[in-house]
Order: sequence, then structure tokens, then C-alpha cells
Amino acid sequence: MSETAQAVAAKASAPDSNRWKALTFIALAQLMVVLDATIVNIALPSAQQDLGISDGNRQWVITAYALAFGGLLLFGGRIADIWGRKNTFVTGLIGFAAASALGGAATNEAMLLGSRALQGAFGALLAPAALSLLAVMFTDAKERAKAFGIYGAIAGGGGAVGLILGGFLTEYLNWRWTFFVNIPFAIVAALGAYFVIREPSGSRNRSPLDIPGVVLSTLGLVSLVYGFTRAESEGWSDSLTIGLFVASAVLLATFVFVESKVKAPLLPLRVITERNRAGVYLSLGLAIISMFGLFLFLTYYLQIVKGYTPVKTGFAFLPMIAGMITGSTQIGARLMTRVPARLLMGPGFLVAALGMLLLTQMEIGSSYAALLLPAMLLLGLGMGTAFMPAMSLATLGVEPRDSGVASAMVNTSQQVGGAIGTALLNTIAASATTSYLADHIGNATSRSQQQLVQLEAMVEGYTSAIWFAVGILVAASAIAFTFITAGAPDMSSVSGEGAEEELKVPVVAH
Repeated sequence: MSETAQAVAAKASAPDSNRWKALTFIALAQLMVVLDATIVNIALPSAQQDLGISDGNRQWVITAYALAFGGLLLFGGRIADIWGRKNTFVTGLIGFAAASALGGAATNEAMLLGSRALQGAFGALLAPAALSLLAVMFTDAKERAKAFGIYGAIAGGGGAVGLILGGFLTEYLNWRWTFFVNIPFAIVAALGAYFVIREPSGSRNRSPLDIPGVVLSTLGLVSLVYGFTRAESEGWSDSLTIGLFVASAVLLATFVFVESKVKAPLLPLRVITERNRAGVYLSLGLAIISMFGLFLFLTYYLQIVKGYTPVKTGFAFLPMIAGMITGSTQIGARLMTRVPARLLMGPGFLVAALGMLLLTQMEIGSSYAALLLPAMLLLGLGMGTAFMPAMSLATLGVEPRDSGVASAMVNTSQQVGGAIGTALLNTIAASATTSYLADHIGNATSRSQQQLVQLEAMVEGYTSAIWFAVGILVAASAIAFTFITAGAPDMSSVSGEGAEEELKVPVVAH
């Protein structure tokens, strides 16, 4: 082999020298998407008042984003595989910035809802692209664990940062800034990605797009997410809610059948039938169900029962962020290369369940320092430790051409989990609150006693739902212990001919 050819081969096998810079911009984009899921929640009451949105339509500000994001994720993942991850990532960021500008400038309800749907659609492009970029850029097992630790901490803690930032922006500026704040994030991340990221050659999927798969998966997922969202507001026995669930089951079953028959499927069934990945998607989805409901209950508990301001509420979540960052970067990342994933995920979900168990003891007069602080630390530590290996296993062994769609599956399990968690736990909380009120309100004679009973009923509702969340986390832990059989990853770095193999790597998602 000539010296020139050797130099070229060595360069091809060496890891990308810009990979850590690239991680900065990918993480920034991830933070923006995660922030957006919670930042708007705090701004919603002000936006509703400003634009004259009815109580019935208010939920659409959240739902429009969730439907577009959850429904289009598989499509976005496949687009990244076909068109190139860098192109898809940069396009997603620019689109997200434009949609955010539209939302911030909204003059009526339709404009705001349209911008939220657009944000969701562009989020569905950039989220899977970001994950699969990480997957193909970090080839050394130790470095990969470190990169996923940083990324996992952002994925987990970003939601709570959104509550703090949302509180500040709403209290000191106005709700429009919860949209405008995305623009600098997106521009910096897009410019950085454009100039820094070099996508490895030969990892694209050149097969044609599976149009029936796109239509069936998008309609099926949208029906599923909307069914749960509607169940929360209209009840589980509502005829349209039941119709949506039936339609979703039929569409998704047809989707699976079509995918097993077509030559170039949108979601190759080999991606989800592998035992470890199935275990990851299931346990992560369950963990997200419990977490999403909890964020909501704690926000209401702190603001309504405890009387915290939006900013103070955001800061109250800091121990959870600290726990997540510690769990993912100090425990998960350090142990991921030494112990099998199930020995981090199973115990991680159990530690989080212990934190949830503490929160079932919440009362009106509960002390933040004595009860909420340790519970949040345990929750954060457990989730951070479990998310880390879960996210890295999500595309382990997946062929390079499928890494985008495999990343999208993690996002999808989390989006659907979020919709289910919010609807299911809210319904449980609402019925517990109603029955408590029915039993106790008759004994309250004065106005102050009635107010006290109403607050007690709210807390009773939250703790009843949190008991279910504990059970769901224990189930997630059991699935992790039984389904996931992968050992600790091979520590040897791959070079030369193995570089193509090494593209079959873990991916993280929110």
C-alpha cells in the first residue's frame, strides 16, 4: 500500500477530531427541544388571557406540539437516514427557529396553534437526526459513555430547566419570550452543526421512502396520542375517545403488517423485535409515563397548595436536575462500560420508585426540605442512572442505515409515554379528588374550612396518582431485569475495517 493510501486509511479510521465540538451543538439543540416541552406550560395562562383562547381550546397549545412531534417522529428518523443526518438536523433547527418566531409574534389563537404544530414537526426532524449523529461520531466505548452521559443529563434535566426559565420569562418579561428564546439556541446550534459536523460516509440509506408506512404510522400515532389527550379532558367513555383508540389499533396493526411485506420498510421490524431494544423501548416508555404525571402534580402542588411563584417553583425542581446530572454523568457513564445495562437500569428505576414512594406521603403542610428535597434527589439519581444505559442500548446492533429510525423509536416511546402519563395519572388524580370532596365537604361549615377541604382533596388526588406511578416504575424495573440481557459493551475501540461495524452504536433520546 502506498504511503498516501495508508494516510487516507488512517484518517478514515480515526475518530472525528471535531466530535466534542459537535456534541456541544447537538446537546444545545436537544436542550432547546426539551425546554420547549415544559417552558410553554408556565406561560400558558398568560398567553391564553392575551389571545382570548377558551378553556376548552387551551390544551391544544400543548397537544398540537405533541401530536405533530409524536406523529412524525418515525418519518423524521427515516428522512435522516435517507437524506443525511447533518442536512436533516440543520433543516430541523432552522424550521424550529422560524416556527418559534411565528409563535412569539402570534396575534390570534390559530397563529399560536399553527406555530406549535410546526415546532413539533421540525422537532420530529431534528431529534432523531441529533441522536443518530452522536451514534456515528463517537466510536470509542469510554468516550461514547461520556458523551451519552452529558446528553442524557440534558435530556433528563432540561424539562426542569424549562420550568425555571419559563417562570423567569413569564414573570419578568412576557409569555412571548418563551417562544423567542428558542431562536438564538437554534441559530447557534445550526451554524455550529453546519461548520463542525462531518458525517461519516457510507452510512446513508439509499432505499426509496415507504409512503404507505409513513401515512399509517403518522395517522396511527396521532390517533393514539390524541386519544389519551382527549381521555384526560372528555373522559375515557367518550365515544370519540374510544373511536380514536380503535382507529389507532387498526392503523398500527395495518402498519406492522405492511412493514413485514414491503421491500424498504419505514420501520424495519428487526429494529423493534430484538429483545434488548424491545426492553429499552418498553421500560423507558413506562418510566416516562410516571415522570410526566409527576412534573404536572408537583408544579400544581407547589404553586396552588404551597403558594410558590413560577420562578420559585422552577428552582424547587433543582434537586431533581442535580440528581439526574449526577446519575447520568457520574454513575451511569462510569459504570456503563463495566456492568451489564440491566444492573444499572433495574436498580435505577427502583431508586426512582423509592423517591416516588416518599411523595405518596405528601400533605398540605409537608416540609420541602424534609420530604420533597430527598424525594426529588432520589428520583433524579434513579432516572439519570437508568436513562444513561437505556439510551445507549437503544440502537446497539442496529445497522447504520437504520440508526435514524431506531433513534426515532426511543423518542416515540417517550412521546407516547408522556401523553399516556399525563392523561392516565390526571384521570386517577381527578377521580380521587372528587370522591374525597364528596365525603368531606359536607362537614366544612365556614368558607375557610371549605377551602382547606378543597386543598386536602387536591393533595389526596396527587398522592393517589403517585401510588400508581410507583407501581409503573417497579414494572419498568422488572422489564429491565428480565428483557435486557446485553452485557457490558466491548471496551476496544474499532478502527479500519471495523469502523463500519462500529456505526451500530447506542443513541440517546428525549
